Amino acid sequence: MNLTLEVEQEEDGRWLAEVLELPGALAYGASADEAMVKAEALALRALAEQLEHSEVSPLPITLSVPAAA
Repeated sequence: MNLTLEVEQEEDGRWLAEVLELPGALAYGASADEAMVKAEALALRALAEQLEHSEVSPLPITLSVPAAA
């Protein structure tokens, strides 16, 4: 499953990030990075809920985590 994360700055200066494939998976932040982190976390929570309640079938996934500095 590929998810698309879009981020844009609102007129009031806040940043809004949205995961297009998951309705309602959007989050605001003071910076683009903050909004994206919040939206990504929300998307992962939503997918976990769907799996736990058998609303979607499990799929093979690959996770890459950058090494700590």
